[in-house]
Amino acid sequence: MVERRISEADWKRLGRLKPVALDRFCQRVLAEVARVAADPAKGSHDRYLEVFRLVQERDAELTSAFDDLRRSTAMFRLARMRALGVVTDQELGEFDAETREAIAVLLGL
Repeated sequence: MVERRISEADWKRLGRLKPVALDRFCQRVLAEVARVAADPAKGSHDRYLEVFRLVQERDAELTSAFDDLRRSTAMFRLARMRALGVVTDQELGEFDAETREAIAVLLGL
């Protein structure tokens, strides 16, 4: 398991990246909700139930990636953001080699 705390420089990078990644995540979820809500093949109640289920699932994902961000949880949160596809290769490349290696280990790469 990755025990290392994130470096000060990477902690600051993550602080700048978090709102960008969170916005990407929320945009994606809102687009997904809009598609489900507008599905003409389903009735209103079925669409409502599907939106409700979807929001619950995505809220759990949001929590796992963005909540309780501390230096001691930063590696795990960054790995989760990456797994959710809201951190680009370029953005990850800005982190130091140790952080990138730790993320790769956490993601099983």
